[in-house]
Amino acid sequence: MRFYLSRGSDWHLGLRTFNSAKSRIKSYLQIATDHGHLLTTNHMETSTPRTYTTMPEKIPEDPPKPDTISNMLIDSFGRQHTYLRISLTERCNLRCQYCMPAEGVDLTPNPKIMSQSELVRLATLFVHSGVNKIRLTGGEPSIRKDIEEICSQLSNLKGLKTLAMTTNGLTLARKLPKLQECGLNLLNISLDTLVPAKFEFMTRRKGHERVIESIHKAVELGYNPVKVNCVVMRGFNDDEICDFVELTKEKPVNVRFIEFMPFDGNVWNVKKLVSYAEMLDIVGKKFSGIKRIKDHPTETAKNFTVDGHKGTVSFITSMTDHFCGGCNRLRLLADGNLKVCLFGPSEVSLRDPMREGATDDELREIIGAAVKRKKGSHAGMFDIAKTPNRPMIHIGG
Repeated sequence: MRFYLSRGSDWHLGLRTFNSAKSRIKSYLQIATDHGHLLTTNHMETSTPRTYTTMPEKIPEDPPKPDTISNMLIDSFGRQHTYLRISLTERCNLRCQYCMPAEGVDLTPNPKIMSQSELVRLATLFVHSGVNKIRLTGGEPSIRKDIEEICSQLSNLKGLKTLAMTTNGLTLARKLPKLQECGLNLLNISLDTLVPAKFEFMTRRKGHERVIESIHKAVELGYNPVKVNCVVMRGFNDDEICDFVELTKEKPVNVRFIEFMPFDGNVWNVKKLVSYAEMLDIVGKKFSGIKRIKDHPTETAKNFTVDGHKGTVSFITSMTDHFCGGCNRLRLLADGNLKVCLFGPSEVSLRDPMREGATDDELREIIGAAVKRKKGSHAGMFDIAKTPNRPMIHIGG
């Protein structure tokens, strides 16, 4: 019997057995007791027995037919999870204040980061089960040395429609032509200020002009839209909101204003939060003809056109108007842990069972169990701020 750990801030041990003629899993330990804090990876590996988790029903072994979703990806609320975000690395060449504490964070040792073959194996399993969109995140995904090979392998997976990446853009301009050849077809570039001095203050690094260059390069290569992610913080960049909207006038740029969210180490304070309603009001007073686009039910953003602009403007409203009811996202962290909710502390390792020889069927059982335990919605922003969670650099942006 193999044991693997399902991680969260709530823990208790309870025995669940499951018998299947096609499964080597004989029994499982499920964890759910409150110890009042989130254990670190190192702490868990040294002090807690590893456990498998499972669910009562068996996931079919064969990939689903086109446009069908495996039961593995459907939670208890009927949400179908067709979007997988994969963090390639915890390392980054910037030190953004809302992502990483000033003193830095302990990074997972390289041997415990998923290898290319492990990552592709899991991605293949998810795509064959119904995932049609994968986004590569980090850390900074573009600094991973095998990023081109990863993109090439993932983009060739039958059934995958979109291969996206979220990047800080620092080294993107020179790498993007090859990444596009390798199948990268959607791009988000993070940029929180148009003022170089502010950029250096926020990221604790230089490089503003290189990010701007990457945005221009993406437009030149035909990415449409080029998505620009901007975390808005009161007293820092809320005075630049309209300047960012101007980026959409002549180019196919989608500026995405993101409400400031709490994560471990980023010193979140509600006074820094600029709400969706306030941001929309600022934009509406400066620009005429702001029109809401009809969004897909699983869309995370509230999207708008602006009269006379080639691009669009969006708002990510996780704090003041969550979109949990249509959530279709799962997160695979660089250390191989599966996280079903960005703001939930619970995680389950897929790396460990893979390295112990788990079959694809056994991995489906673990994934399906985690998806079935996903809650209907995350907590309110004040409760989120009090809930132990990993820094964003560990989770993946």
